[in-house]
Amino acid sequence: MPRYKEQGVRINTMFESLTEKLDNVFKKLRGKGILNEENVKTAMKDIRMALLEADVNFKVTREFIEDVSERAIGQEVLDSISPGQQIVKIVHDRLIELMGKESSHLNLSNRFPAPVMLVGLQGCGKTTTAAKLALHLTGQNHRVSMVSADIYRPAAIEQLKILGEETNTNVYDSKGQKDPVKICVEAVEDAKTNGFDTLIIDTAGRLHIDDELMDELKRMKDTINPSEILFVADAMTGQDAVSVAEKFDDLLGIDGVVLTKMDGDARGGAALSLKKVTGKPVKFIGMGEKTDALEVFHPERMASRILGMGDILTLVEKAQTTVDEKAAKELEKKIRKDAFTLDDLKKQLTQIKKMGPLQDILGMVPGLGKIKALKNATPDERELVKTTAIIDSMTKKERINYKIINGQRRKRIAKGSGTTVQDVNKVLKNYIEMRKMMKKLTKGGMKSMMRGNLPFK
Repeated sequence: MPRYKEQGVRINTMFESLTEKLDNVFKKLRGKGILNEENVKTAMKDIRMALLEADVNFKVTREFIEDVSERAIGQEVLDSISPGQQIVKIVHDRLIELMGKESSHLNLSNRFPAPVMLVGLQGCGKTTTAAKLALHLTGQNHRVSMVSADIYRPAAIEQLKILGEETNTNVYDSKGQKDPVKICVEAVEDAKTNGFDTLIIDTAGRLHIDDELMDELKRMKDTINPSEILFVADAMTGQDAVSVAEKFDDLLGIDGVVLTKMDGDARGGAALSLKKVTGKPVKFIGMGEKTDALEVFHPERMASRILGMGDILTLVEKAQTTVDEKAAKELEKKIRKDAFTLDDLKKQLTQIKKMGPLQDILGMVPGLGKIKALKNATPDERELVKTTAIIDSMTKKERINYKIINGQRRKRIAKGSGTTVQDVNKVLKNYIEMRKMMKKLTKGGMKSMMRGNLPFK
């Protein structure tokens, strides 16, 4: 039940501009009976410009447009599919192929422990990615240890120790060792002795590729024979990230890419270009600063996000990691009985906050970004905090039965929560509207909503 800010600085989301421009292209094709050469050519010109503006590699864009054009021209439109939808499907399928068809997993089965080297330029987010990856692998029942082989950057080792405490991950203490290769060898032995099946190695970076950096990384690779070498790239650097990845692969050999800062002002060109240019898959994307903000890269899901179709599977996975199944069933019973209380609302807000930034969550819901009321709005997460404070200021009886909250009670609740009576009124109004919507959904409204007939259009 967040408030939406219609003005001010917008939170930039992944592929936001590209999604909007592609949507405009598809709208122009609606109502046409066939995809002929003329209307396809016009659409491809607009798509080409949209991809280039999203910082997609020029050669990748050219091949993409040629391929989509060849597939689209002359195709008869099915009875149930408009030309616009036909192009969407062709573009969707081609985007999936462009990004690698299927998600690519880490190969950790051939060693014990399996060393995973994170490489990349300075400032790309290797250290934070090490902790994120450790947390991700721990959730898959791996026993993970980390080590910093960066002896040059001040406080690099200390930063990894702090992140290790935050993620409850072991961090090998190099005890002042100044040789990065020896640090890695000793960390591998320590992991083996203590039963850690995976060792994540945070290596040093430079402002640019130089002989000294690459020689050090090659010696590490030759000595410890890592199971995986992951190139960590800052998505906000666009095609620079792609060209640097290509150089790292030529000089060192990489197994995959982790794209960081995808939640920032990233136009998305790197994600669309990397696989085609380097031949190596994007394996993970970083979607925020928190240590749980790492997602497996799924080409099909990413293509759906780019085309504004949402990403229900990732949303469900996020929910499954935060929602208690027993509590969810109890909530369902309450909704069906029209017994959803303000206490229940507070619990749901807590679950939503655990799932990550609201902007990301909304972007995963199919069709939500096309609702006019939300088109240029961003959720204000402070409203969640305010709403929780207001509910906390209510008595138990008030939370169970909102109807007893009269004028005097509203004044007391506002004073206790450090808000205004207007704020309290807004929370209660939104809560009542939410109850009404839930009641509709329990009477078959869910099918209607999934068809796009949303009750809050």
